[in-house]
Amino acid sequence: MGNDRTRRSRSESRAPKRTAPHRGVPPFDVAPIIPVLRSHPFNDPDWLFEPKYDGFRGLVYIAAGTCLIRSKKGTTFKRFAPLCEAIPRELDVKNAIIDGEVLALDKTGHPQFTDLLTGPTTLAYAAFDLLWLNGRDLRHLPLTKRKAEWAKLIPSPGVQVFKVFTVDERGWDLFEAVQRTDFEGIVAKRKSDPYAPGAVWFKVKNPRYTQAPGRGDLFNRPRRG
Repeated sequence: MGNDRTRRSRSESRAPKRTAPHRGVPPFDVAPIIPVLRSHPFNDPDWLFEPKYDGFRGLVYIAAGTCLIRSKKGTTFKRFAPLCEAIPRELDVKNAIIDGEVLALDKTGHPQFTDLLTGPTTLAYAAFDLLWLNGRDLRHLPLTKRKAEWAKLIPSPGVQVFKVFTVDERGWDLFEAVQRTDFEGIVAKRKSDPYAPGAVWFKVKNPRYTQAPGRGDLFNRPRRG
């Protein structure tokens, strides 16, 4: 563990910028934290680790009776409208901003990325962060407190919305588990970080992931319509 700490990049140790919280109507231009690729997992008591679900990264915005799911580049996902209708019903909130992954699940509940492109399919939303809730800006809070708020909002999995499984400290154990269960990889997040510029998340890809080969071809082939 000590060697991992000495090898951390300068960006990893830099304190993220903390912004003052806001109240009222949620903003609709939140810049998502994009995980940085790392070659190997690590163990550290200051970090949390999550499985990396294979889907489309999407920020959910709920306000004034409407729901939008936007990509990490800010594009609205119009074809996920049925999922957008289901999320507010399951959460029962006035307004919120949630960060997570749009998934297509097979009969066993395992994500199937190609089904997101070919559809129709069973859609679900795997949420890993809560940034805004009922007029309160939560982005300035540490990750652990934001997750605690999310756990209170959705204490058990819904039909189409669930909270992402989290492991404390043991990144290697989770990485070995995702290789056995054929998930895309893991994501590492520091417990004390706010959701702000300067916060660094790491992703470690599973080299055995069976859905990885040919992934580039899925986006290069011509699409109907």
